[in-house]
Parts: sequence; structure tokens; C-alpha cells
Amino acid sequence: MHGPPAPAARLTFYARARTITDVSGIRVGHWTDGESRTGCTVVLLPDEGAVAGVDVRGPAPGTRETDLLRPGRLVERVHAICLCGGSAFGLGAADGVMRFLLERGVGLPVGPHLRVPIVPPR
Repeated sequence: MHGPPAPAARLTFYARARTITDVSGIRVGHWTDGESRTGCTVVLLPDEGAVAGVDVRGPAPGTRETDLLRPGRLVERVHAICLCGGSAFGLGAADGVMRFLLERGVGLPVGPHLRVPIVPPR
């Protein structure tokens, strides 16, 4: 007779940790500056990018690339997401991620030999 698994079996099945890096092609890295008490987490997506959306809130949000993600715009995919805060320094952290991807030929093709990595920081 088939039926739902016994309670212990159910617990074992659902207790397995699931993380974002369980998804094929996704890599995550983090850097922390203990002295300044700040850090940056980067989610690198597959080279072809991934469809993304954003919801910006707050009275004075610092953003970059988020307007590109609105429906009906040219850009539909991002190549990385930089979780680093909305300060000028946090937004600037995406520059390093863009350089990293550009060196590897990853980005939105905008010409015969030019790609622009789309990296929204937040």
C-alpha cells in the first residue's frame, strides 16, 4: 500500500539544506572587512545570465542598473547580483564584478566585439 511517508522519513526528506548554490551554474562569494564592519556578497549567474526583477523601496535608495530591469526594457537578464548596500562605495563594488565578468567575455552583446556585464548592486 502506498501512502505518505512515515513522520521520520518526511523529516529526513525535508531537513536537507537547500541553498542557492544547489542551482546549477550559480556561484556565490563573500568578502568582509572586519575593521570597517562591512562586506559584499556576489551571486554569479550562468554566463548567459538569468531573468531578474527588482523592487526598490525606501526614501533615498541608491541604485544602479535597476531601471534596466523594468518590463519592456532592452535588458532582460543579469550576469551577477552584488549585495553590497546602497552607499556610493557599495554601488561602486559592482565595478569589480563587471571587470571580472568582462575579462571572461560575459555580458550583454552591444557590438561585434563588445559586451557589457549587467550587475545590479544592492
